[in-house]
Amino acid sequence: MAVPSRGRNKESPPLKPGHQQRQSPGASPRRGRGRPPHSPGRQVPGGARAMRKGGGGRRGARSDPQRPCREGPAAEGERDVLGRDPLRLLRVCGDRLRVFVDDRKAFVVKADSKIWLTFLLAAIAGVLHWCHITTLFENDRHFSHLSTLEREMAFRTEMGLYYSYFKIIIEAPSFWNGVWAIMNDRLTEYPLVINTLQRFNLYPEVVLASWYRIYTAIMDFLGVPTKTCWTVNRGEGLSPVESCEGLGDPASFYVAVIFLLNGLMMSLFFIYGTYLSGSRLGGLVTVACFFFNHGECTRVMWTPPLRESFSYPFLVLQMLLLTYILRIPNINTGSLIALCVSNIFFMLPWQFAQFVLLTQVSLVVCFILMFGNSMLLTSYYAASLLVIWGILELSPKVLKSSRREVYIWVIEGCAWLFGTVTLKYLTSLAFGIADDAHIGNILKSKFIGYKDFDTLMYTCAAEFDFMEKETPVRYTKTLLLPVVLVVFGVIIKRAVKYLTWALSQAGQYEREERFNHGELVYHALQLLAYSVLAILIMRLKLFLTPHLCVMASLVCSKQLFGWLFCKIQPKTLVFAILALMAIEGSANLQTQWNIMGEFSNLPQEELLEWIKVNTRQDAVFAGAMPTMASVKLSTLRPIVNHPHYEDAGLRARTKVVYSMYSRKPAKDVKRELIKLGVNYYILEESLCVSRKKPGCSMPEIWDVEDPANSCKIPLCTLMSKDSRPYFITVFENSNYRVLKIPKE
Repeated sequence: MAVPSRGRNKESPPLKPGHQQRQSPGASPRRGRGRPPHSPGRQVPGGARAMRKGGGGRRGARSDPQRPCREGPAAEGERDVLGRDPLRLLRVCGDRLRVFVDDRKAFVVKADSKIWLTFLLAAIAGVLHWCHITTLFENDRHFSHLSTLEREMAFRTEMGLYYSYFKIIIEAPSFWNGVWAIMNDRLTEYPLVINTLQRFNLYPEVVLASWYRIYTAIMDFLGVPTKTCWTVNRGEGLSPVESCEGLGDPASFYVAVIFLLNGLMMSLFFIYGTYLSGSRLGGLVTVACFFFNHGECTRVMWTPPLRESFSYPFLVLQMLLLTYILRIPNINTGSLIALCVSNIFFMLPWQFAQFVLLTQVSLVVCFILMFGNSMLLTSYYAASLLVIWGILELSPKVLKSSRREVYIWVIEGCAWLFGTVTLKYLTSLAFGIADDAHIGNILKSKFIGYKDFDTLMYTCAAEFDFMEKETPVRYTKTLLLPVVLVVFGVIIKRAVKYLTWALSQAGQYEREERFNHGELVYHALQLLAYSVLAILIMRLKLFLTPHLCVMASLVCSKQLFGWLFCKIQPKTLVFAILALMAIEGSANLQTQWNIMGEFSNLPQEELLEWIKVNTRQDAVFAGAMPTMASVKLSTLRPIVNHPHYEDAGLRARTKVVYSMYSRKPAKDVKRELIKLGVNYYILEESLCVSRKKPGCSMPEIWDVEDPANSCKIPLCTLMSKDSRPYFITVFENSNYRVLKIPKE
């Protein structure tokens, strides 16, 4: 059977398949002060109006199901007749009870139908996003037609490192043997034995590996094939390879679950936008903005195994729960537990999650589950929590005032900033932990131009540079930025107006009556925080852009734009805005759909095949971080460095390994590599000459670290010409040169 596809043909027959509704923060629970006796309440997801328990929709809330008694002779006569005829009394009561039940049932059915419509639309949004990212991934790499080795090579840099632990667990004799293997790992930082569950954020791989083993075991028991394998002719004189499709293929299962999770994330975005704005139109705006700015919102379709692919959906859930908590007048335990759980699921998969969260107890749980990860213990996040707790405890005692003056808030803000930085420095110094010292250095480089080897390794990468100037332009072309600026301006105007009034002599009771939209202020402040992060580090615009999409939903909010909706229908306004957004948004989508490619990296494939055949199983390798991840994943050879850079010891090792690209003498470099136990060094000439921007080639980075040798020829240049006498060239192709390190 032949299946032609972009230069590859699949041939040969298949091989053996191995509520309670509550009132909104905008409607006061009290009456008086000129308020109408019946507030219409806020919109909740699904369009149903919020009301007190026992409410009857438009019929109004009633504490007594009986109709009001009529006064006068007619009423007296009716009571007299009912009193004389008990059977008629029962019939009348029964009729009235039936009417009461029917009225309530009609409301419940109507409300439930609207809620289910909201969930149905959310499900449709999730399916559309799942289809979109799955299609983009397949179009970009032709993943379904790749061999197992090619699929592993497609997971470059840290993606390959993370996937390697999934592979270890599923190939182990049992699940627990696999978990034990990654908790006692000798391959990743030879000769050290490390607990990778403590050092890295690998719980997603552990969970997915358990699901994969359960899935394949059940399918094998039922006799259901889980994959179909083919022989793929690659053309161009290349040897045929075997390619397997189906969830029984480990790589296919792995990315399928990631895409499913991010499809569910889009469903959450629809519910989020609907709940925040009080209208399903808000959910539609959020989803449409996300699709129209898809390339700025996520990169899961290009890099599925990255930590944010697992982590970010739970941040969306956390922010939705936090919005709910800020709206309800009385916080219940269940809401706090749900918030804590969502925070745990957000923090466990991603080492940078701590820089996004503010105040949650989930930090302690994550510290325990990651076996006492020191980076969490001495993080800015932990220091911030302690300082905030101290401010809350001491501020009322030290800064005594009958009212919350502005100067008090300024003092508390400065105390938080100074206290967090100071406490972070002191705890790191006391515990002797420097795992996240590079974070502070990166921030220093943004403000004062600080440079060292580790900092330049980050800032020379585009994703850690400042935000591109084109990014705000792209936001503007899809009208995302103008719409959000209008929403932000309205929120700030109301907040400032309330703040000015609140600083007057009015009491706390009156303040609660006057303003009760804390969730809107929270989203505005969160937008400012994300904007600062995204401007400093371009990679973090993956937080900013989705939040802009959520904020855009508030254009449908009656709380903010009720005055406008009295003049124009909300649907008319929303669909007009979406139509204008779609002009540039549809072009962005078409650009993504037009991406057609096919993964191929023949030089690396030759390198990995040579390593498998020509080196011992215990041969130790060193080289560029992305290549080392592929070597570990596909050959299972020990390596001394890898792309997970958030460890002080690993950064020191990587610095030694990358000295091959410095101008140091070959003898000195060889001596340091032998201390690490390296047998083979993989030299990449491209790293010696490539330059992403001025000052960012590897020799130039080393000139900052080692100015004494800055006038010499880079060692990598000398090794590419003649590696003797200190190294022996045993393999080379167009991209790679393998240098054997002879024992002294």
